[in-house]
Amino acid sequence: MVEPVLVGGGVLVTRPEHQAGPLLDAIQAAGGRPYSLPTIEIVPRDDNDVVADAALLGSPDITVFISSNAVRLGIGYTSGARIAAVGPSTANAIRAAGYDVDIVSESGFDSEHLLATPAFANVDGQTVRIVRGQTGRELLGDTLRERGAIVDYLAVYTRQKPKLSTEMLTKMANLWSADDIDAVIALSVETLTNLIDLIPDDAQQKLATTPLVTHAERVIIAASERFPDMPVVRATSPHPDDLVSALASIRN
Repeated sequence: MVEPVLVGGGVLVTRPEHQAGPLLDAIQAAGGRPYSLPTIEIVPRDDNDVVADAALLGSPDITVFISSNAVRLGIGYTSGARIAAVGPSTANAIRAAGYDVDIVSESGFDSEHLLATPAFANVDGQTVRIVRGQTGRELLGDTLRERGAIVDYLAVYTRQKPKLSTEMLTKMANLWSADDIDAVIALSVETLTNLIDLIPDDAQQKLATTPLVTHAERVIIAASERFPDMPVVRATSPHPDDLVSALASIRN
């Protein structure tokens, strides 16, 4: 039985709707009150467009999957190459799809940690295919090119700010007005930025002093730049259990 470490705590979760379930369940199991407000939407690209784009690319030596969404929508485009994953969660999604993972950092969850693995120390002359969304960070690709690799991108989805109903946004604003949101979870800069854009001004004022939980340094930087007084707690990973542990530290 999970210890109810979050009794009475309202937690706003900004994860995409199809990915939020495990985190919502973990918060509830720990005695918290999870509120889902998906501030980003993952939209698959047309299959024909992805197939056409893939046909223009060379055969890769390594195929990198940026996220579990990239795995879900692009696992068929490994082309027999060695498979790399940005972080353990993405690696688990690859294995669940029936593929072996050749390269993954066990100690981190971002491009920096993947680049630090021995497999990417010497990629001169190798072709690396990066399966990701329509846009994203360029650090991985740029660094691999600096190391002599030929880098191709294959976009299998787009990220969009969702069109949330007035009813949902009003409900969230009312929860904040009633001081019923004790913490916010945002795992990417885009989810945090979209949250700020979506909620009304009075809710933004509440957000500015509401504790933020994230595993990503980039989110911490973005939050502090926008809201200097926002309390921030860094989780050890994006896994639901680690996020709940970070939430619990706020209440202790």
